[in-house]
Amino acid sequence: MIDMNKKKIEIDNMWREYLLSIKETPQNTNKTFKAWFFGDEKLANPLAKLVLDGKKTGTTSLYCLYKLEGEDLPKVGEHSIILDFDNNPQCVIEIIKVEVLPFNTVSKEFAISEGEGDLSLNYWRAAHKSCFEIELLPFKKIFNEGLKVVCETFKVVYKN
Repeated sequence: MIDMNKKKIEIDNMWREYLLSIKETPQNTNKTFKAWFFGDEKLANPLAKLVLDGKKTGTTSLYCLYKLEGEDLPKVGEHSIILDFDNNPQCVIEIIKVEVLPFNTVSKEFAISEGEGDLSLNYWRAAHKSCFEIELLPFKKIFNEGLKVVCETFKVVYKN
Protein backbone atom coordinates (compact mmCIF):
# COMPACT_ATOMS: atom_id res chain seq x y z
CA MET A 1 0.00 0.00 0.00
CA ILE A 2 1.28 3.44 -0.95
CA ASP A 3 1.74 5.85 1.94
CA MET A 4 0.29 9.01 0.36
CA ASN A 5 1.57 11.25 3.18
CA LYS A 6 5.10 10.06 2.49
CA LYS A 7 4.59 10.59 -1.27
CA LYS A 8 3.31 14.13 -0.67
CA ILE A 9 6.44 14.89 1.37
CA GLU A 10 8.64 13.50 -1.44
CA ILE A 11 6.77 15.60 -4.02
CA ASP A 12 7.02 18.74 -1.88
CA ASN A 13 10.74 18.06 -1.33
CA MET A 14 11.36 17.85 -5.09
CA TRP A 15 9.52 21.15 -5.57
CA ARG A 16 11.58 22.78 -2.81
CA GLU A 17 14.82 21.43 -4.34
CA TYR A 18 13.81 22.80 -7.75
CA LEU A 19 13.03 26.22 -6.28
CA LEU A 20 16.36 26.28 -4.43
CA SER A 21 18.13 25.43 -7.71
CA ILE A 22 16.73 28.66 -9.19
CA LYS A 23 17.41 30.69 -6.02
CA GLU A 24 13.80 30.74 -4.84
CA THR A 25 11.95 29.19 -1.92
CA PRO A 26 8.33 28.15 -1.36
CA GLN A 27 7.95 31.38 0.65
CA ASN A 28 9.31 33.78 -1.99
CA THR A 29 8.03 32.34 -5.26
CA ASN A 30 4.93 32.93 -7.30
CA LYS A 31 5.38 29.57 -9.04
CA THR A 32 3.00 26.69 -8.40
CA PHE A 33 2.84 23.12 -9.62
CA LYS A 34 0.59 20.16 -10.23
CA ALA A 35 1.81 16.59 -9.71
CA TRP A 36 0.58 13.89 -12.08
CA PHE A 37 1.56 10.87 -14.13
CA PHE A 38 1.07 10.19 -17.82
CA GLY A 39 -1.77 7.90 -18.87
CA ASP A 40 -2.46 4.86 -16.75
CA GLU A 41 -0.71 1.98 -14.99
CA LYS A 42 0.62 0.68 -18.30
CA LEU A 43 1.93 4.02 -19.61
CA ALA A 44 2.98 6.05 -16.57
CA ASN A 45 6.44 4.59 -15.95
CA PRO A 46 7.61 4.19 -19.57
CA LEU A 47 6.47 7.73 -20.43
CA ALA A 48 8.13 9.21 -17.34
CA LYS A 49 11.35 7.46 -18.41
CA LEU A 50 11.08 8.97 -21.89
CA VAL A 51 10.84 12.41 -20.26
CA LEU A 52 13.85 11.71 -18.03
CA ASP A 53 15.82 10.48 -21.06
CA GLY A 54 15.00 13.67 -22.99
CA LYS A 55 13.03 11.80 -25.66
CA LYS A 56 9.57 13.07 -24.66
CA THR A 57 9.05 16.83 -24.73
CA GLY A 58 5.39 16.92 -25.72
CA THR A 59 2.01 15.62 -24.64
CA THR A 60 -1.51 15.80 -26.02
CA SER A 61 -4.93 15.86 -24.41
CA LEU A 62 -8.48 16.34 -25.61
CA TYR A 63 -9.62 19.96 -25.52
CA CYS A 64 -13.24 19.05 -24.68
CA LEU A 65 -12.20 17.18 -21.53
CA TYR A 66 -10.97 20.38 -19.88
CA LYS A 67 -14.49 21.81 -19.98
CA LEU A 68 -16.16 18.49 -19.14
CA GLU A 69 -13.89 17.99 -16.13
CA GLY A 70 -13.88 21.64 -15.03
CA GLU A 71 -10.13 22.05 -15.56
CA ASP A 72 -8.24 25.09 -16.84
CA LEU A 73 -6.26 24.76 -20.04
CA PRO A 74 -2.50 24.51 -19.51
CA LYS A 75 -0.54 27.74 -19.91
CA VAL A 76 3.01 28.56 -20.91
CA GLY A 77 5.17 28.87 -17.79
CA GLU A 78 3.20 26.40 -15.68
CA HIS A 79 5.12 23.69 -13.85
CA SER A 80 4.35 20.06 -13.15
CA ILE A 81 6.05 17.32 -11.22
CA ILE A 82 5.94 14.16 -13.29
CA LEU A 83 5.29 11.07 -11.20
CA ASP A 84 5.66 7.38 -11.85
CA PHE A 85 2.59 5.21 -11.31
CA ASP A 86 3.46 4.76 -7.61
CA ASN A 87 3.46 8.56 -7.18
CA ASN A 88 7.24 8.84 -6.88
CA PRO A 89 8.40 12.24 -8.20
CA GLN A 90 10.61 11.91 -11.28
CA CYS A 91 11.24 15.46 -12.47
CA VAL A 92 9.87 18.99 -12.77
CA ILE A 93 8.76 20.21 -16.19
CA GLU A 94 7.80 23.66 -17.45
CA ILE A 95 5.36 24.24 -20.32
CA ILE A 96 6.99 26.26 -23.09
CA LYS A 97 4.27 26.09 -25.78
CA VAL A 98 0.55 25.28 -25.92
CA GLU A 99 -1.44 24.86 -29.12
CA VAL A 100 -5.10 23.96 -29.59
CA LEU A 101 -5.76 22.42 -33.00
CA PRO A 102 -7.79 19.69 -34.68
CA PHE A 103 -6.49 16.16 -34.08
CA ASN A 104 -6.05 15.57 -37.81
CA THR A 105 -3.70 18.57 -38.19
CA VAL A 106 -1.11 17.57 -35.56
CA SER A 107 2.29 17.60 -37.26
CA LYS A 108 4.82 14.82 -37.65
CA GLU A 109 7.27 17.02 -35.70
CA PHE A 110 4.92 17.16 -32.75
CA ALA A 111 4.32 13.40 -32.94
CA ILE A 112 8.10 12.93 -32.73
CA SER A 113 8.24 15.21 -29.66
CA GLU A 114 6.01 12.76 -27.79
CA GLY A 115 8.81 10.19 -28.09
CA GLU A 116 6.53 7.16 -28.34
CA GLY A 117 6.51 4.05 -30.52
CA ASP A 118 8.30 4.37 -33.85
CA LEU A 119 7.98 8.18 -33.70
CA SER A 120 5.76 8.21 -36.79
CA LEU A 121 2.64 10.31 -37.21
CA ASN A 122 0.69 7.13 -38.00
CA TYR A 123 1.73 5.56 -34.69
CA TRP A 124 0.89 8.78 -32.83
CA ARG A 125 -2.57 8.99 -34.43
CA ALA A 126 -3.44 5.34 -33.75
CA ALA A 127 -2.23 5.42 -30.13
CA HIS A 128 -3.95 8.69 -29.31
CA LYS A 129 -7.18 7.79 -31.10
CA SER A 130 -7.43 4.63 -29.01
CA CYS A 131 -6.69 6.50 -25.78
CA PHE A 132 -9.10 9.33 -26.57
CA GLU A 133 -11.93 6.93 -27.43
CA ILE A 134 -11.60 5.40 -23.95
CA GLU A 135 -11.41 8.81 -22.25
CA LEU A 136 -14.62 9.94 -23.99
CA LEU A 137 -16.69 6.88 -23.01
CA PRO A 138 -17.78 8.14 -19.55
CA PHE A 139 -19.09 11.31 -21.22
CA LYS A 140 -20.96 9.38 -23.94
CA LYS A 141 -18.95 11.24 -26.58
CA ILE A 142 -17.59 9.79 -29.80
CA PHE A 143 -14.09 10.47 -31.07
CA ASN A 144 -13.65 12.02 -34.49
CA GLU A 145 -10.48 13.23 -36.15
CA GLY A 146 -11.69 16.83 -36.23
CA LEU A 147 -11.87 17.08 -32.43
CA LYS A 148 -9.58 19.72 -30.99
CA VAL A 149 -6.57 18.61 -28.99
CA VAL A 150 -4.23 20.49 -26.68
CA CYS A 151 -0.60 19.99 -27.67
CA GLU A 152 1.84 20.96 -24.94
CA THR A 153 5.57 21.30 -25.41
CA PHE A 154 7.64 21.23 -22.24
CA LYS A 155 11.17 21.09 -20.96
CA VAL A 156 12.63 19.37 -17.92
CA VAL A 157 13.82 22.04 -15.51
CA TYR A 158 14.82 19.80 -12.63
CA LYS A 159 15.57 16.14 -11.93
CA ASN A 160 17.52 14.37 -9.20
